[in-house]
Amino acid sequence: MLAAGCAPAEEKPVNEPETEQSTPSEKPAVEEETGPVLDASYFNELKEVDGVQVIQNPENMMVLVNKEFALPSDYTPPDLVRPNVQFSFGDQDIEKSYMRKEAAAALETLFKGAEEDGLFLFAVSGYRSYDRQEEILAAGAAASSEEEALKSIAPPGMSEHQSGLAMDISSESNGFELNQSFEATEEGKWLKDHAHEYGFILRYPKGMEDVTQYIYEPWHFRYIGKEAAAMIHEKGWTLEDYFNEMKPAE
Repeated sequence: MLAAGCAPAEEKPVNEPETEQSTPSEKPAVEEETGPVLDASYFNELKEVDGVQVIQNPENMMVLVNKEFALPSDYTPPDLVRPNVQFSFGDQDIEKSYMRKEAAAALETLFKGAEEDGLFLFAVSGYRSYDRQEEILAAGAAASSEEEALKSIAPPGMSEHQSGLAMDISSESNGFELNQSFEATEEGKWLKDHAHEYGFILRYPKGMEDVTQYIYEPWHFRYIGKEAAAMIHEKGWTLEDYFNEMKPAE
C-alpha cells in the first residue's frame, strides 16, 4: 500500500532562509468553568472556495488540516529549514527533508532524546508541496483506484505535510519503511510513549480512523507544542477531538 508519507527521491531542493532559529512558542490552554479555553488565534480561519473550506491562517502552529479543512494551493511555509537529524535517504537536500523552524528544532530534540535512550530514529518525509501531493495521489490512484488511494493519501491541500509541521519517521530495524509494522519496533513504541514530551503527537492513531478519516499511521508525527501534545496524549484524543473540546478565548 502506498502510504501518505511515501515519496520517491526525485524532488527539488528547498532554499533555506537565512533567519535565526526561533524559540518554540506556547500559549497554554486555560481551564474555565465552561471548559478548557485556547487562544482564538490557534483556531482555523476559513473561507469557502469552490465548495472547499480553505484555511486563511496557515502559519498557525496548531493549524488543523484534514479532509474538511484545506491549505491554500499556493501556500509554502516561509520558514522552512532542514533539521539536523538522520534521514533515511542520507544527505540529499530535497523538498521532503524540510520542516518549519520551530518544528525542526523540536524534531532535533526528539531524535536526541531517543538516542539518549539507545534508539536511532530516521526522518523519511517532511514538507511536501501541493503539486507534489497531486503527483502522489495520482500515482496511488493509478496503482489501484482513487477511492482506495484516498484511504491513505491526502488530497492536495489536505495533507499535513504541506504545513511543514509533520514528519514521517522510521528506523533501520523497520528497513526505513513507512508501514504499520513500525508500531512493533522499539523505536515505534518509544515514539508513541514519548513524542508528546517534545511537542509531537501521533496524528493518525489506531482505532480513530472514523475521526481522522485516515488509516492508522504509526510513523506520522505532527508538531503542535508541548502543552497541547501532553493533553492529547493524556486524554487519548486526536487533533480533531482537541479542537472539538477547546473553546476560543473571548
